[in-house]
Amino acid sequence: MRDDAFDRLRRMTRARVGLGRSGDGLPTKARLEFQMAHALARDAVWGKVNFDGIADALAPREVIKVASAAPDRASYLRRPDLGRRLAAGEASGLPSGPFDLVFVIADGLSADAVESHAADVVIATAARLAGHTIGPIVLASQARVALGDDVGAAMRARLVAVLIGERPGLSAADSLGVYLTLNPAPGLRDSARNCISNIHGHGLAADRAADKLAWLVREALRIGVTGIGLKEAAPDAALEATTPPLHIHHNTTGARGHA
Repeated sequence: MRDDAFDRLRRMTRARVGLGRSGDGLPTKARLEFQMAHALARDAVWGKVNFDGIADALAPREVIKVASAAPDRASYLRRPDLGRRLAAGEASGLPSGPFDLVFVIADGLSADAVESHAADVVIATAARLAGHTIGPIVLASQARVALGDDVGAAMRARLVAVLIGERPGLSAADSLGVYLTLNPAPGLRDSARNCISNIHGHGLAADRAADKLAWLVREALRIGVTGIGLKEAAPDAALEATTPPLHIHHNTTGARGHA
């Protein structure tokens, strides 16, 4: 049985604390919950994103689909380098700006995260950036964060924002991350990017993530830097005072099977 002294802590976190014991092992309920969380994490990694559903959710915004150099999911997981660059010939199909910002929605390591949250974040962020030139939205399969550098360079984007499924944990299998990079070009280090992470139902809400991303976009364009040179220093009150209200409708992009 669980120790009631942990009840308050459990209400404050989704982490597994004070699980109790049954003999030398965990109680049956805790063990089954752990196994379910592990299965959801595996499904998220191996699942295939329904990009057609995401394109429908983003309509009437223009979308373009691209693929990385990883030919399949197994190759993508074994060879991270292939997911960081576009497949041969893909760059030639991208429109050339210039654009202030290009969004790249990448499958990454959680199909669930991308299907559940990516379209909402893009729609909400674009609404907060009136007056900025935003390019067509790129939907990238078998993609890592650095693929955005290839896309941004090809589209002559001043900024690229890569929305990507984060590596699933055992408390959240549907966590989305956003990586913002100024003057994207192949070979950039991750220190040149700003990251907003833990966007999911029990973490950062889509509209709040859009607040943060829009602020970072404006600051990056103003001072000419992202990454370690751009600190997310906007107080919450400032964000709330300058952000127009926007009601987020959760986008359901369709059921899919898992491997």
